[in-house]
Amino acid sequence: MLSLPNLLTLSRIFTVPILVALLWYPGWELGYGLGFGLYCLMGITDYFDGYLARAQGTVSKLGVFLDPIADKIMVAAVIVMLVGTRHEAASITGLHLIPALIILLREIAVSGLREFLAELRVSVPVSQLAKWKTTLQLVALGALILAGALPQQHWIKEVGLLSLWAAAVLTIITGWDYLRVGLKHMD
Repeated sequence: MLSLPNLLTLSRIFTVPILVALLWYPGWELGYGLGFGLYCLMGITDYFDGYLARAQGTVSKLGVFLDPIADKIMVAAVIVMLVGTRHEAASITGLHLIPALIILLREIAVSGLREFLAELRVSVPVSQLAKWKTTLQLVALGALILAGALPQQHWIKEVGLLSLWAAAVLTIITGWDYLRVGLKHMD
């Protein structure tokens, strides 16, 4: 039950409050720098928990359950912190709130849909497009955190915001794909 992959997944969940604390103070460039490093480490553990579970043949129900939750907790926490920050270089404001909201709403909706379909014993595999969505989302949030550490490098924030919009477009497409599958199983 507490295999190395599951411990890596749990470490991501338990690390979120530390990441939030590092992003708490706007203008604290060192905090954002440390937050970026921690965020990257969390991303690496996300890759390795799945890789190790498959390579070792230790894919568990606990891991299948926790992995997407850990991802959603991390993404939601970072989005909330970047929306709420007064750190101009890292903040998500104005029209850029739209893709952030799209991503959050999709994460909630797909979680509910997956729970509903699980009760019906319907599996919804993760598509390649959904993996690209996740990659763009992680790049976007990482770039925005890094922009807080390096506020004089304006291009970093632009990369983050552009990636956020691209992730939101893929979020809509993949969310619709999940909804179509779900609608087939609803009365």
